[in-house]
Amino acid sequence: MISIPLFLSKPHPCSYLDDIAAQSAFVHPAYPITTEIYGQLLEQGFRRSGDDVYIPQCGGCNACVPARIEVKHFRPKRTQKRCLKKNRDTQAVIKPAIYDPAHYAMYLRYQNTRHNAGSMANASPEDYVNFLGSSWCNTCFVEFSIDGELAAIAVVDQFANAWSAVYTFFEPKFADYSLGVYAVLWQIEQARLQRKDYLYLGFWIKDCQKMAYKMDYQPLQLLQNRVWTAAEAG
Repeated sequence: MISIPLFLSKPHPCSYLDDIAAQSAFVHPAYPITTEIYGQLLEQGFRRSGDDVYIPQCGGCNACVPARIEVKHFRPKRTQKRCLKKNRDTQAVIKPAIYDPAHYAMYLRYQNTRHNAGSMANASPEDYVNFLGSSWCNTCFVEFSIDGELAAIAVVDQFANAWSAVYTFFEPKFADYSLGVYAVLWQIEQARLQRKDYLYLGFWIKDCQKMAYKMDYQPLQLLQNRVWTAAEAG
């Protein structure tokens, strides 16, 4: 356990649940975060957005539950096996986490197709880099290609004992390949091959469809009352 100065954000509408006021506790920007320190904070339920490290602190609501996969015990379910089969020829290359115009253009197409009402649909290059990148974290961009064409990017943070799935976006024309699912499955396997213990998935939110999917990856662990415990699907 480490002690770090935090500050509380002002209340704002929740991005995941209707009629909920959300707040987050942020690590003070003057505090010198490193990959190693952030790895310890991950274990305590924190996440990052760009260089900002935060944890939800919403009065009267505990819907956001940190989730991670114990990679050595993971076994894909039937639908995940179908996804792996469909992507058997999909190629993956790990790249540095730096700005690439082709990545950015695909990111905008993805946002405007999947999340056109969101603030990132008109993201500038600076917005894009500040959201996905970090000046202090060991981050990489994983390029997925189909038939030689760039199809998806997975943003991954790497630690001594774990990987953390930050974000995935894909070319809309390849939507049938379920590349969001495949990116998680690929990260699980790569983390296992590197003898990592966990893949962190961010927050599981039972009543939010776009966040509830994480229960599909078993064995899943949830951080509740400051203790990581096994969560059973269903």
